[in-house]
Amino acid sequence: MTAFDPWDPDFLADPYPSYAELRARGRVQYFEPTDQWLVPHHADVSALLRDRRLGRTYQHRFTHEDFGRTAPPPEHEPFRTLNDHGMLDLEPPDHTRIRRLVSKAFTPRTVERLKPYVAKLAGELVDRLVGAGGGDLLTDVAEPLPVAVIAEMLGIPEADRAPLRPWSADICGMYELNPSEDTAAKAVRASVEFSAYLRELIAERRAAPGDDLISGLIEAHDEDDRLTEQEMISTAVLLLNAGHEATVNATVNGWYALFRNPAQLAALRADHSLIPPAIEELMRYDTPLQLFERWVLDEIEIDGTTIPRGAEIAMLFGSANHDAAVFEAPDRLDLTRRDNPHISFSAGIHYCIGAPLARIELAASMTALLERAPTLTLAAEPERKPNFVIRGLEELRVEVG
Repeated sequence: MTAFDPWDPDFLADPYPSYAELRARGRVQYFEPTDQWLVPHHADVSALLRDRRLGRTYQHRFTHEDFGRTAPPPEHEPFRTLNDHGMLDLEPPDHTRIRRLVSKAFTPRTVERLKPYVAKLAGELVDRLVGAGGGDLLTDVAEPLPVAVIAEMLGIPEADRAPLRPWSADICGMYELNPSEDTAAKAVRASVEFSAYLRELIAERRAAPGDDLISGLIEAHDEDDRLTEQEMISTAVLLLNAGHEATVNATVNGWYALFRNPAQLAALRADHSLIPPAIEELMRYDTPLQLFERWVLDEIEIDGTTIPRGAEIAMLFGSANHDAAVFEAPDRLDLTRRDNPHISFSAGIHYCIGAPLARIELAASMTALLERAPTLTLAAEPERKPNFVIRGLEELRVEVG
């Protein structure tokens, strides 16, 4: 299969023409290197995200042996414990219980209350960038903003925040296709260190609760139902990782797309009311999370192809977001696009709980850059990170004239 090569630099630079080839070939195709069934069409991806015959895990119903899978190596156990107790990798009833309890602490009011803090921080970061005459939009604005916001929400003291991004990057390395043993070792180490830190912080908040999300997770309960300590740790890590990875990459992917489409950037600069639809369109146009996996718990059929229990489905979000059956002129960046059912935040029971916060952060940084750096230009062509699943840039060098 030449249309899909997630380790090829040319494919990583621009996977969207290859996705068009995949969609033309059919609704589902087997990809031997990862032992997955690729699903490239929007209608199928959208439906499968809601299909309860698929799951993020199978261990609520099957043993590894029953499911025809090999148990993860024992040395990966710290990562697996951390990962497997988070909402993203659980299915009902555990997913339902944990999401309900987390939602008690992670309310729309909590998120809305952060708006002034997010806007102020975005303004300060952009002012620094402008004062320096430019810099790396990734490390100067895109990265520090969501990391600081989610750390502030969780109640992580400012002095403790330096390791958060490296821990997150090492853990998220395990979500790439066929991760190496070196990647696994880094993820295990980060899981151990991050979990130990959070265990101490939770103990402190038990003794002296504050007005923060970790205190809220400790207090969250439904009759006699509470989060276990491991569920709290896994939830905090998930909120940090998911709460900034997508936002960081959406910011730099989005601005790089704007620099390559100067007419759209000019329209945005002339009319800031385009910011909300621009955020949705930029997340569709160059999707931060390209692939999302599901296990087949009960046999399914797609377009005459039977996919057996025990198989793994790889839903191609980036391809679905460029499907001409849903999006008119999908390869064109159009900030005025109103009918935009992109699936960058997923769908179904695993729809991103942090989507409202991500939109607030993206709007704040875009507003600050448009208002305070109206002459922002690209200083150098960026390099893509050698990742496929989580799509981003190594850096994005900019100048302020």
